[in-house]
Amino acid sequence: MSERDERGFPSLRLVPKAEGAQSARDFKTDQEVRWCPGCGDYAILAAVQSFMPELGITRENTVFVSGIGCSSRFPYYMNTYGVHSIHGRAPSIATGLATARRDLSVWVVTGDGDALSIGGNHLIHALRRNVNLKILLFNNRIYGLTKGQYSPTSEVGKVTKSTPMGSLDAPFNPLSLAIGAEASFVARTIDSDRQHLQSVLRAAAEHEGTALVEIYQNCNIFNDGAFEVLKDPGSRDEALVRLEHGKPIRFGTDLASGVFRGSDGELFTAPVTAGNEAQVLVHDAHTANPTTAFALSRIADADTLHHTPIGVLRSVRRPVYDELMTDQLTTATDRHGEGDLAALLAGNDTWTVA
Repeated sequence: MSERDERGFPSLRLVPKAEGAQSARDFKTDQEVRWCPGCGDYAILAAVQSFMPELGITRENTVFVSGIGCSSRFPYYMNTYGVHSIHGRAPSIATGLATARRDLSVWVVTGDGDALSIGGNHLIHALRRNVNLKILLFNNRIYGLTKGQYSPTSEVGKVTKSTPMGSLDAPFNPLSLAIGAEASFVARTIDSDRQHLQSVLRAAAEHEGTALVEIYQNCNIFNDGAFEVLKDPGSRDEALVRLEHGKPIRFGTDLASGVFRGSDGELFTAPVTAGNEAQVLVHDAHTANPTTAFALSRIADADTLHHTPIGVLRSVRRPVYDELMTDQLTTATDRHGEGDLAALLAGNDTWTVA
């Protein structure tokens, strides 16, 4: 039986201490995990399974919804409720669940092709509505399930089976797209950095509203090494810009570089000196104005990935769609009583066709 909030609507059911704590084992199914050996999805799955018990939400009140793609096999491997839905429509199905059943913790697992190609409209409208769900966008910059065609995040000039002379399409920047759609929580992390991945997941889970987390994920079969510059010990310190709210944005060996705002308002990176140290930009993920978060999402070089920000770019409070809808239902019920669907369908404004 679901617990109810003060208005009588279902609310999340937490695991009572008397029932004992859940473990990662509780979130593993008996299904054989069927991704290519070495796929980055394995690392993400292990991190999520280990992280979920921290939420204290029963497995029966947790749902994973996916679309189509390699990442979309995720619900089979999570011992929760799950929906393996249709191409690009996971955010829409998840929206229905989150609004109708506020006692559920709803997670969407999608890929760069599933979310940003056929599913583009569904993604941006979930973000702008600020439905209480969490979207994990696995980005490997390639179509893996269909065997190596270029995707909406593939870089210009990318040679694939469908672009033998190189891609002509300018790629989407998923974080820029999300911020432009007024997403209230936007973050990026990497499949192989488990500690960082789980810290970002934790922040997303605590957020009220839609949280989008882009996860750089390696496809070792069709796009191996796409993010190697961000993972290799010899280059990652210079390439990664780790964001922490309330702290100066510094990176590189001995944090010798920083992010600055120019006189034209643009952000740029430069060595930190005694003369400019005070001007290093302090990260504020909670500011309502999305301008700086958007600018941070743009500082990475799309081709080389140098100066790629990871962490939470934006986390702000906005009205949550399902709460607003619940308030409307409460108001309507108070004014008019319980609705009668049968009477509505058989009302005066209907036609019978013989």
